[in-house]
Amino acid sequence: MINPPLACPNVFRWGVLFRLLVALTFLWISVLPAAGQGAAAAPVAPAAVGIVAPTPPTPPSLPAISGGNATSLVNLQIGSGNERQNFSTAIQIVFVMTLLTLAPSLVMLMTSFTRIVIVLAFVRTALGVPSAPANQLLIGISLILTFFIMSPVIDRVYNDAIVPYQAGEIDSSTALERGSQPIKKFMLSHVRPSELDFFIGLSKSSAVTPEDIPFSCVVPAFVLSELRTAFQMGFLIFIPFMVIDFLVSSVLMAMGMMMMPPTMIAMPLKLLLFVLVDGWMLVVRSLLQSFGL
Repeated sequence: MINPPLACPNVFRWGVLFRLLVALTFLWISVLPAAGQGAAAAPVAPAAVGIVAPTPPTPPSLPAISGGNATSLVNLQIGSGNERQNFSTAIQIVFVMTLLTLAPSLVMLMTSFTRIVIVLAFVRTALGVPSAPANQLLIGISLILTFFIMSPVIDRVYNDAIVPYQAGEIDSSTALERGSQPIKKFMLSHVRPSELDFFIGLSKSSAVTPEDIPFSCVVPAFVLSELRTAFQMGFLIFIPFMVIDFLVSSVLMAMGMMMMPPTMIAMPLKLLLFVLVDGWMLVVRSLLQSFGL
């Protein structure tokens, strides 16, 4: 048996319509008094009550036109007008950072550091003690001696280039040129003519005076000269220690002690000889005298 459909949907529809009509009626009743009050509260013209109305603010005038171009009210200038000076300052900063990066190489190749560290390394090897003194101590001694030897050159660079540049008497290019002259003079005083002529010929430079020789020729010639001088001094240092090795080996062979390593006997004798003759003082004195001190 099928039940008849219920009338609930129709009742629900009529209820919704009734509620909608009631809401619209209340809304219409609430709007009418508000509209009447708004019309009654309309402002009276200022002329009717004798009050002068305030003058409305004048809108900003348009920029004046001169020569067909409007003068802008906003300054669009970037910088202070010294763009060329700022650009050169940026280049100087990059140049200084590059020098700081290459400073260890410049110290090793353009000063007395190369000769000193090689000679001290030869002394350590000739003694037969490759770990005494340590590398850090050896490099520290070389740096101290380098600063001692280069102190006149450093003072001249400071007085001729850095002080006038800080005082604003010269520009950066002039300071660089003045500062490079003492260093070039130092290198030329310790370079061999054969190495210098070799690099000048390769570069096809037309330099007449030592001041005209470019750094590209002076620096490699100076490095080769320092290497040659350092190896010559190292060979002279090796000779007495080689004699001790030969004597110890010959004595051990004559005594039939062929299984005894000669180093065990030779190294204490070499250390004893080096201490008795004050070897470090002799080596340092020879290095300083080789640079004209």
